[in-house]
Amino acid sequence: MRFSVLASGSTGNAVYVENDEHAFLVDAGLTGKKMEQLFAKIDRDMKKLSGILVTHEHSDHIKGLGVVARKYNVPIYANEKTWQAMEGHIGNIPLEQKFVFNMETVQSFGSLNIESFAVSHDAVDPMFYVFHENGRKLVLITDTGYVSDRMKGIIRGADSFVFESNHDIGMLQMGRYPWSVKRRILSDVGHVSNEDAAVAMSEVVFEKPTQIYLSHLSKDNNMKDLARMSVTQTLQSCGIIAGEYVNIHDTDAEEPTLLVTV
Repeated sequence: MRFSVLASGSTGNAVYVENDEHAFLVDAGLTGKKMEQLFAKIDRDMKKLSGILVTHEHSDHIKGLGVVARKYNVPIYANEKTWQAMEGHIGNIPLEQKFVFNMETVQSFGSLNIESFAVSHDAVDPMFYVFHENGRKLVLITDTGYVSDRMKGIIRGADSFVFESNHDIGMLQMGRYPWSVKRRILSDVGHVSNEDAAVAMSEVVFEKPTQIYLSHLSKDNNMKDLARMSVTQTLQSCGIIAGEYVNIHDTDAEEPTLLVTV
């Protein structure tokens, strides 16, 4: 199982996951042209996609969804409420390309098992995914206001995490956003901060080689160096030393991460 975080941030999100038999895109939150450029950078062909998995209907996750699905005849998987919420935003999708992926279920594609789980975000029915293959586990979890005990139970012990580290609380509080937006981000249906993300990570990481990709960083209220430093320091305060068995990686809003094996 291999993956690349194609783009991650306030302006658009997409993650590519493949094994030897199947290839999936999780969200398509950038234009179709930009998605094609990102695929070219990791030397992959969009024509070979087995499906696109949708997490929720916000535009930074579905901006290019309709264009990509129609152009490359790719099946789309989303839960029923998300399908309803996307109507009118992604254009007409042929019925044969529309599939329902229910919340808290597992769908199998050969040796690749994909598990969906609920998160806490201000979308109609947001969910993220865990990829399982041959005892290896990849977790994608962003766009959540907090990480519940139930979420922790589902994601615990992964070999690789794409984990939200959205904002620095001080930057957000002192920033230019109106108070209503700040309140939404800080709420239980908003986004997790660097420190809160790290505390959650400390409770789900096993003592084995683990890769953590800090994702969905706010363009206005965070910085890569700050996120990495905050997460590293908070993990250390919880008894986990970054660089021993846990490695922290950046993601970018414009450039994909290297395609790596889980």
